[in-house]
Amino acid sequence: MITYASIAAVILVGLVEVQTLHASVDQPVRTWLIQVPYEAPPANPDVPDVSIPHNKNPLSPEDLKRAEALLPLLEGKQEFWAMGEFVHLGEPSVPVLIQALTMPSPRIRYNAIETLLMMKGVAGVPALVSAAKEPGEIPRVREHALRVAVRLDSTKAPEAIEVMAKDANPSIRKAAAFEARYVRQKAVIPILIPMVSDDERFVALSALQSLWILTRHETEFHDWDTSTKQDRAAWSSEWTEWWDANKEIFEIPEPQRSKRSS
Repeated sequence: MITYASIAAVILVGLVEVQTLHASVDQPVRTWLIQVPYEAPPANPDVPDVSIPHNKNPLSPEDLKRAEALLPLLEGKQEFWAMGEFVHLGEPSVPVLIQALTMPSPRIRYNAIETLLMMKGVAGVPALVSAAKEPGEIPRVREHALRVAVRLDSTKAPEAIEVMAKDANPSIRKAAAFEARYVRQKAVIPILIPMVSDDERFVALSALQSLWILTRHETEFHDWDTSTKQDRAAWSSEWTEWWDANKEIFEIPEPQRSKRSS
């Protein structure tokens, strides 16, 4: 497609070539920069919505067999096609899709979780919570299961966050501390408070940031880099004292709106 920029480039090259031909050996080549008037592209007309609505009817026996045949295809060159087919089958296919969460391939399990997010499969959240809590599952799948569960139905996530917050793997604890900020329930606050004294810096800071976001409770600045373990234990105790004094009357405040959106 020819653009104003390409036309300007051709004109500029042409001027350089002409000047080169007529210039003597001792004379420098001269060029002139020109500006092509800019015209904004025309506004696109309204495009009608031609997307196919997700299926909401129970799966027929044929569709059920089709969904089951798609499970092993969630790994490999055709995985995106298989994920799209599940999305087309809609939430009635969730009972079949969650079977993938127990299949041997971690790629299949991960893609099944991603498919639940794509289809907004709220019915699959209990299975996601179970996957997030599973200590034998690989961290990448557990973290993604929690992330998707929080986005589909955050009210069911505290159970997984509580388990993950005590995991031996710091990346699992960090995922719990981070995702808790999107769970607007009082139940996650007593889970986060002990994590402020976590030995891993990124876990403790994620927990502290989540607490600030959820409570907006103002505390003194805590410099983790120069702190000792005793300092961090004291910070956790301060939060515990505040929570014990306020938990009966405390309500999660409304989320702050971005200044750009106002």
